[in-house]
Amino acid sequence: MNSILNNPYRIAGIIANASAREIQSRKGKISAYAKVGKEITSEYDFPFLDSLQRSSTIIDKAFSDIEQNQNKVTHSLFWLINLNPIDNTAIQHLISGNKEKAIEIWEKLTDEKEVTAKNFSAFNNIGTLYLLENSKEKIKQGITAKIKLIESENFKDFVHTVADETFSIDENKQIEILIDELLAQFKNKYSTAETMDLFSNCNGTTQKYLSKKFTEEPVHQIETQIEQTKNKRKGDKSNAYHFGTQLYKNSQNQLSLLKSILGTENLQYKMLADNIAKEILQCSVDYFNESQEQEKSSNYLEEAMKLAKLAESIAVNVATKNKAKENIHTLENMKDRELSQAIDVLKSVKSAYEKNKIQILQEVKKQELSLDYGQSINWSRVNNMIEDSLDWNKVVELIRETIPLRNVEKIKNSDKQIKITEYKSLVDFILEKLNYSQKGQVKYLCYWKTISTTAPTPSRPTNTYKPASSSSSDNEGCAPWVYWVVGIIIFIILIRACN
Repeated sequence: MNSILNNPYRIAGIIANASAREIQSRKGKISAYAKVGKEITSEYDFPFLDSLQRSSTIIDKAFSDIEQNQNKVTHSLFWLINLNPIDNTAIQHLISGNKEKAIEIWEKLTDEKEVTAKNFSAFNNIGTLYLLENSKEKIKQGITAKIKLIESENFKDFVHTVADETFSIDENKQIEILIDELLAQFKNKYSTAETMDLFSNCNGTTQKYLSKKFTEEPVHQIETQIEQTKNKRKGDKSNAYHFGTQLYKNSQNQLSLLKSILGTENLQYKMLADNIAKEILQCSVDYFNESQEQEKSSNYLEEAMKLAKLAESIAVNVATKNKAKENIHTLENMKDRELSQAIDVLKSVKSAYEKNKIQILQEVKKQELSLDYGQSINWSRVNNMIEDSLDWNKVVELIRETIPLRNVEKIKNSDKQIKITEYKSLVDFILEKLNYSQKGQVKYLCYWKTISTTAPTPSRPTNTYKPASSSSSDNEGCAPWVYWVVGIIIFIILIRACN
């Protein structure tokens, strides 16, 4: 850790609680050595630490860095103090290279202990050694020891040991300085989550300041992204789908970080999450409306649906979530609008045909009862009347107008299997009633199979219903007035159908 390895007290070769006289004496000695190029060493160049380069410039800066009381306190927290015989014994072990023994000595004074006037130096010293470890758990212990020292009532004793006795310090401010220094050391070594874990044993001021440090940047980034998306959407609604998806992708890392730090119940997190959701939802609305107005052929409804679902997944507040759900429900209904409309049109044609058929058969049955002996109904003609009871050319026109090809393209992408089955059945029914020319005009309805529009030779036979007792020819067996009555019925039915 650079704050320890290049600590100005280490460069000066002194303990952090050295007196002003000791500091001046040491400064004069090593400055003179540096000028003549003589090797500068110190008993505190512990064997387990990396070697130091002590040039005149480095030495001058080191002593300059510990002139002010505030700097003395800050740098002392990343070095060692020798306050009593126990500290002295432990430091002698460090000088001889036995770091483990020194830790063992100081652990006896600090492990599961509170900070007191007798052990505050041990908390500082063991914290420094822990921070030099590679183990995250040990570093975590080092941080805990330092924060515990600063938060204790005896921190003022530590301050007066390394600085003037008249100097007073803001403990909360000192915690912030320590955290800033540690975060600078951890920046490229640990992830945010790992860094937060290193401070997990701390509370109060530490956690509050950490939250502020780690949330400032992601909050700013999210707010900037929302504003940029809003401006782009207003300027180009046709590309709002792209803008909305980009906002979702670009904000996920920052939002996840804020969630882990603040929690889902935090008001700031809720506000940011909802603002992202609202903007994505507005992208969905604007994109759908613009695409519909431009009559885009692409499946813009599905894309608008994706945005609405993304908004729902991010939203935290109930009102925002419900708004997203309402939009999803609306789009769900519109998604199968073309399919429902096609079914309604085809059902109306089939219903009109079947109603005509029933009415014709009922009237024919009545007339059949009044026929003289030996007379019978010409069922071939009756069947023809039924088949011709609708103007199929008009039906074809109606279908082409109300169920265009672009609607069928959407219908075939529907996942509503029950409705698709009904649609296919109705299409099959209609196609059975059309001649080859008429089929050719609406064959696009039948997207799942190929429809032949070429008449075979000879022409297809007409399927007719003939009772077993029928024996009359086409021109005999049925009084002329019967056809006149049926003709009137068909005429009336056709008029009703047209209306």
